Amino acid sequence: MVLALVLGTAGISYTQALTFPGDASWQVRTVEWVRDNGGAGLVNIVENWWFAHNVPTGTAPAPGSLPTVTGSGAPAVAAAAQPPRLPLLSGVTPLTGEGVWVPSAQTVAGAPVMDTGYFRPDPAYPSQIVGAAWLDQSLTSTRLISGTREPGGTSPDGAQVPPQLRPTLVAAFNSGWKMKDISGGFYAAGRTAVPLQDGAASLVIDTAGRVTVGQWGRDVSMSPQVASVRQNLSLVVDQGRAVSGLADNSSGAWGSAKNQFQYTWRSGVGTDRSGNLVYVAGDKLTLAGLAQAMVEAGVQRGMELDIHPGMVTFNTFHPAPGGPFGLAAAKLLPAMPQPATRYLQPDQRDFFAVTVRSGAAALSSSVPAGSR
Repeated sequence: MVLALVLGTAGISYTQALTFPGDASWQVRTVEWVRDNGGAGLVNIVENWWFAHNVPTGTAPAPGSLPTVTGSGAPAVAAAAQPPRLPLLSGVTPLTGEGVWVPSAQTVAGAPVMDTGYFRPDPAYPSQIVGAAWLDQSLTSTRLISGTREPGGTSPDGAQVPPQLRPTLVAAFNSGWKMKDISGGFYAAGRTAVPLQDGAASLVIDTAGRVTVGQWGRDVSMSPQVASVRQNLSLVVDQGRAVSGLADNSSGAWGSAKNQFQYTWRSGVGTDRSGNLVYVAGDKLTLAGLAQAMVEAGVQRGMELDIHPGMVTFNTFHPAPGGPFGLAAAKLLPAMPQPATRYLQPDQRDFFAVTVRSGAAALSSSVPAGSR
């Protein structure tokens, strides 16, 4: 009878996890249910073994893993701000489109509001690629949106990109770890869902929609101009360099020590010298590898976001009357597991949505010819 009661209770709990509102695959729901019900140690053992043996191999990326880069000319109008130059591996013939910034479909007065590209960060692993997105903060505005599960409580935006923002939607990308797995907080829409912690890496959005990334209590702090704060672990890039301690994580500042040696999907975000937003993500990256890739993409101060397949997402958008939700959607990297329309319907995790800044010049939806 006791066994039947335990199994019955577990079955009800698991069924609730599988049917809880918000987009998430059954695999993700299952792993998180096991982790949340006493199986965290087992999940960590399996993940550490699997991803530790997931080392990049080969001399070139897998077919179909590279973004499509078209055109060869420059945008009709150059933006006032320019993204940092993407690196190329020394002594290695570049791949098609490697190290090239591609302007976004959305433009303001002819200048692109975002550029995307890809590069190979580590000469020891020439098959490894990372995608990068650079967002001009003078032309874009960012918003933190709560999910159905993270950080907990009701999402004012319905856990999705609100319909009123979609006509000017530029991009949407993943946030950080689950709140229970970090020493950090969450503040949005005038509500502190989880108390903010001094010393934590923090993505701060002001009331004008501009992002600053820094250490809470040192670089950023609460003020009337703060609209939202998402904290996640500790900074991984500071003053344009990878911070010390990433190689062994002996302090546990970035989760369990072994977790950071996993070759898995990882993502990070930061700002460049001009204060513009830079997102970086790729598969088969260790924490140290991610930080180095962020530095090479021009990040001056940055933090890790979420990790593992199914969590790392960066999608780009532009208006398309015949497309789903009235938008054309694309992934930053084709191999990103989640669909390009993620976040256009309720999602379990919190995320960020980037739109063309209100009050900017008239929006043009024409795709610029070429890249820079």
